[in-house]
Amino acid sequence: MTPPPAQPQDPGDGPVPPSDPHLNAAAPHPPDDLIYEHGPGRRVYYTAHQRRVDITALGQLALALPAFLTSALVVLLVSTVLDGCLGLPFWIPVVLWPASGALVFHRPTEDLLARYLLGLRRPMPREAARLEPVWREVTAIAGIDGAQYQLWVEESDDLNAYAAAGHIVGVTRFALEQLPSGQLAAVLAHELGHHTGGHAWSSLLSQWYGLPGRALWRALRAMARSVVTPARCAVYLAVGVLLLAIGGLASTAAAVLYGLPLLLVLPYLSAAVGRRAELRADRHAAALGFAPNLAEVMEAMHANEVKARQALAVGGERLERESTPARLLSTHPDLPTRLHHLRRYL
Repeated sequence: MTPPPAQPQDPGDGPVPPSDPHLNAAAPHPPDDLIYEHGPGRRVYYTAHQRRVDITALGQLALALPAFLTSALVVLLVSTVLDGCLGLPFWIPVVLWPASGALVFHRPTEDLLARYLLGLRRPMPREAARLEPVWREVTAIAGIDGAQYQLWVEESDDLNAYAAAGHIVGVTRFALEQLPSGQLAAVLAHELGHHTGGHAWSSLLSQWYGLPGRALWRALRAMARSVVTPARCAVYLAVGVLLLAIGGLASTAAAVLYGLPLLLVLPYLSAAVGRRAELRADRHAAALGFAPNLAEVMEAMHANEVKARQALAVGGERLERESTPARLLSTHPDLPTRLHHLRRYL
């Protein structure tokens, strides 16, 4: 059955200057080089599928299965203890823990994540007046309902942006104040690609469902460090046995799921999937027409990296070349690689 066509939506007005002239005069004025084609009187047609799950999102979830199974065993252990000690029904933690993944798309929970985990804040009126029109233009070109997402700002002098949880899109104050509108739009289009491809929520779910296992690991390490000297050996032995048991469970789960050879390269595979997600987000921005702007941002970032390295060399500090394992464990491709993949769109 053919689905009905998407209804046209009015994205609102174009860029609106701040109403306070003093705020406007005190703020930096990056060039507004973006052509706003979706202002009043223009219709925007939303795509039928606002989100999808691409191969990298599926890869992130698949590689997180060993951590998920290990955490599930930890939850079962805690449920047994609570049932025996406090009389809490065994099934309550067992059911609540898998269901808690829905909090990724819960707006109040996302607010807490943005504020206290990522260190973001809501845009001030002057920042919103600059950020929101650019965001509306990007989402209108993509056929995405931009009102479903929440815009945030990080108080930072670095050039960076975020796509997190189900609806969080953040940029740094530096990017907001220094980038021309076209380059800011390219950065936002890249982050939108993470959301529409399912990278943001799948990454957060992978981390969330691996949290019980990581929490137990840290608790056992803290317990071992805080024990007084006479009992330390016995506690270390007990903690070591528990860690070996947990590690054995995780290794067994990974070996059953992927086989022993893949178990040895699991961290490298996870990093490779992360790099592929970045390249896919770059492709999303380029397909929307922002390839030249995105390339300009990357070239500027690469030039800054080169200058920083040269400054360290002049200061007499030794520059150590990044090792091959470190590069393979990086979740982001290097900038020359990303620029190489953008060439086909330029």
